[in-house]
Amino acid sequence: MNPQIKAFFDAATGTVTYVVHAGDGTDCAIIDSVLDYDPRSGRTSTTSADAVIAFVRMQHLNPVWLLETHAHADHLSAAPYLKQELGGRIAIGSHIAEVQRAFARVFPQAPGVRREFDHLIEPDEVLTIGALEVHALHVPGHTPADLAYRIGDAVFVGDTMFMPDVGSARCDFPGGCAATLYRSVRRLLALPPATRLFMCHDYPPAGRNAAWETTVAEQRAHNIHIHDGVTEEQFVEMRTRRDATLDMPVLILPAIQVNISAGQLPDAEENGVRYLKIPLNCF
Repeated sequence: MNPQIKAFFDAATGTVTYVVHAGDGTDCAIIDSVLDYDPRSGRTSTTSADAVIAFVRMQHLNPVWLLETHAHADHLSAAPYLKQELGGRIAIGSHIAEVQRAFARVFPQAPGVRREFDHLIEPDEVLTIGALEVHALHVPGHTPADLAYRIGDAVFVGDTMFMPDVGSARCDFPGGCAATLYRSVRRLLALPPATRLFMCHDYPPAGRNAAWETTVAEQRAHNIHIHDGVTEEQFVEMRTRRDATLDMPVLILPAIQVNISAGQLPDAEENGVRYLKIPLNCF
């Protein structure tokens, strides 16, 4: 069975959140939710998540899974808020433990070191969303824990690749590897040509509106970084050279310490205030 898909694009972070279901009144999954966060004021809000909630309630859907493709470095997850409002289980790839260990030196008190996700998904594990099957594909390279979710004729690729005119994800985070990403992307591009691919992000070039759906055939023909004919050696050289020029993502420090903790915000301190920590001179 092929899924019905509703996308929500957050322009502030370039993130796409998906609600995946089989029709009104059925079970659903919410993939890669966004908690709005203003780094200048330190304020959070639930505007983006509330739009998802409104759609789920309007369609009388029942969330059973709140899925993360990986521990995002560019936005905070709204999964705990969605769980509180709608229910569902928060899940991520089991290799998240490697990401937690990589950042434990910098964030030794981060909740993620002591709190569990509701479920850790093993590579090739199959989940169910009512009548829909979710096949978890381990696609490391951007981080060690990246998963893509194949549901019917659709694959939610996370941060493996972007729209064809944007290319591929960076590989310079802890545990990242350009050669590994190349193999992960080629695994996805070996799927049938008509397979629909749904991006986690879009950073559109000037003159193009945001977009997030493409196909295996379009990526193989036109992806500027990894189209057919690009060798692993060529990709690694390009990706390594390009990554060396990239700035750190604006929200990486707040995002990582929250997202390795299943989206849980830090506990309040004695004064009743929650604090995100910014390590100095560590990166």
